[in-house]
Amino acid sequence: MEMTGKGTTVVICIDGFDPEYLEACEIPTLQEIARKGFLKIGKSMMPSVTNVNNVSIVTSCYPQVHGISSNYRLVRETGEEIYMESGDYILSETMFQRAETLGEKSIIVTSKDKLRTLLTKGATVTVSSEQAPEALIKAVGVPPAIYSLEVNGWVIRAGTHLMGQMDSKIVYLTTTDFAMHTYAPDDPESQRHMKILDDSIGDLLSKYPDVNLFVSADHGMSSKSKMVDLESKLASYGIGCTAVPIIKDRYIVHHANLGGCMFIYLKNDSDTNEAVKVLSDTSGVERVYTRSEAVAELRLHHDRIGDLVVTGDSTTVFGCPEEVEMPPNLRSHASAHEQDIPIFGYLSENISIDGIEFN
Repeated sequence: MEMTGKGTTVVICIDGFDPEYLEACEIPTLQEIARKGFLKIGKSMMPSVTNVNNVSIVTSCYPQVHGISSNYRLVRETGEEIYMESGDYILSETMFQRAETLGEKSIIVTSKDKLRTLLTKGATVTVSSEQAPEALIKAVGVPPAIYSLEVNGWVIRAGTHLMGQMDSKIVYLTTTDFAMHTYAPDDPESQRHMKILDDSIGDLLSKYPDVNLFVSADHGMSSKSKMVDLESKLASYGIGCTAVPIIKDRYIVHHANLGGCMFIYLKNDSDTNEAVKVLSDTSGVERVYTRSEAVAELRLHHDRIGDLVVTGDSTTVFGCPEEVEMPPNLRSHASAHEQDIPIFGYLSENISIDGIEFN
């Protein structure tokens, strides 16, 4: 019997897919999806980084509930700084675990291996471009380099192939944002990248026309021109702290671990009010949240954030110039200015989406 994808829901997360790419690039497949289904501009969770929002998508929960409030954090109890790459850190049920409980199969294909290790629990099959099994390589081809435009097309093709190998209820395909970090929307390479994605999605739909399909992003992307050293700023006022770059991951070519949000862990709680005042008056800083404010307003997990959560304006990233040099033409994210994301949806089945709020 020919498989058409009926009863399968495919979710594609295009990493760093800022709405500006919609306006600058030709994307006929996605435009057709919008015409037959819907396109809304929504908001990602804060901080606007990969781990936070991929987990928010697959759990349908706020970070306050699922526990992933950053890519990277300091563990208060031990003083250790860790990458949030293990599924053990997720505190709520994912859609893959729910499917497993119901006796259904699910597939995850990622560009970044960190998302494979983070999301894998409950999934029937989980692969990444960086850890592809030999059988998949024979079927789809050798995965392109992680720092390439072509790797994201491979992810979607791999997912399409795996759909033919098993009757899965959920398919989650999530890409990498190397292209968005590297090329502005009006760059010809952005058009080439979006064509790779659009064509791959079109091929998936041609093979499986009866799937329910959703395409969105984990965050947007902005050009950055200024780096601010928050730890040194506070030190100049006699306030001791550890500043933790929450965007930090192992893919430093993307953003040099410079982003528009930082967790500040104070040496002394008594410095809180003064630290808030100093940082609020610092050029490039847009908001300073106390821990309780970040929980209430950003819905972050109380035990996994700093004493302060600092966000930048649209052109500012936070970092230490002694540790990293600000790259020319840096494009990055993590602030409130990269929260806008497109949400495409096409339902082949008669499923109501009334009541969904895109905000």
